[in-house]
Amino acid sequence: MRSETDVVVIGAGQAGLSAAYHLRRTGFGNGSGFVVLDHGKRPGGAWQYRWPSLRLGKVHGIHDLPGMSFAATDLDRPASEVVSEYFGRYERTFDLPVRRPVEVLDVHDEGERLLVRSVTDEWAARAVINATGTWGRPFWPHYPGQETFRGRQLHTADFQSAEEFRGRHVVVVGGGASGVQLLLEIADVASGTTWVTRRPPEFFSHEFTPEYGREVVAKVDERVREGLPPASVVSVTGLALTPEVKRGIDRGILDRKPMFERITPDGVVWADGSEQRADVILWATGFRAALDHLAPLHLRAPGGGIRMDGTRVVAEPRLHLVGYGPSASTVGASRAGRAAVTEIRQLLGQ
Repeated sequence: MRSETDVVVIGAGQAGLSAAYHLRRTGFGNGSGFVVLDHGKRPGGAWQYRWPSLRLGKVHGIHDLPGMSFAATDLDRPASEVVSEYFGRYERTFDLPVRRPVEVLDVHDEGERLLVRSVTDEWAARAVINATGTWGRPFWPHYPGQETFRGRQLHTADFQSAEEFRGRHVVVVGGGASGVQLLLEIADVASGTTWVTRRPPEFFSHEFTPEYGREVVAKVDERVREGLPPASVVSVTGLALTPEVKRGIDRGILDRKPMFERITPDGVVWADGSEQRADVILWATGFRAALDHLAPLHLRAPGGGIRMDGTRVVAEPRLHLVGYGPSASTVGASRAGRAAVTEIRQLLGQ
């Protein structure tokens, strides 16, 4: 079935819902309007897939969606449940036209319109806001011997509970916030843990002020303006030295080792020949932007990224990426949704 619409929003996470709110608020709900396509079975964006032991009190921050306060107080509940409920309530309150589950296959240039295709339907849009985030593209690096490992390998996207690793030795690979958080959980039940990162971790204890936040965003924004793949926020800021992290350092859990050289059937080996036996390797190696469906538009710059001007794709002005690069945070995603709608209104002469 083919439909025509002014704007298609792909993704109903923080960035997509923010964009949908501003589309509704500025009159796109009338006439040909807009539609939000989400591949999830229920509201919640990537939050619905977070591991159950991630309690709301351990989340570093959830920013309000525009027009409705998050205002959650039960810090002992799983963040996946609380945030999903909030997103669902938000969709209902503002009557946002979210269709799910819809898996977008690709986006094509049809001349006057961009064609967004799923398995069963297609939408011809005057503009597209892409808010697909990163959860659907976990990054697995490759090391020699990886396929020979007799233990279990998993990515943080597949993590459910530390109890799965009780009595086992776990190698956690990755220096991001999720890797640290899971390492601290696993250490309480595992027979032993080893923390491995490519670069020595940097911890910060200073206040994350709005001024500092703008500096961080500016550094990430500089890369995407040059057409380079966006850097992670943690790579710019470092890791927050929270009381929990301090205890982990004092207990010797956060004792970082450099990257190993290869993987054996029974563990990992460093360049100097030292070896660590392991039952599990947990790859906390982050995610990449889920943009494969945009491949037919040929947007990649020579540097490997997509050249951006704010949220607008330079090579395709009808396409905006929100929750990408400098807006890949709960605060930035909400602001990006508004910015994208403002530019689309100008593009379409509204």
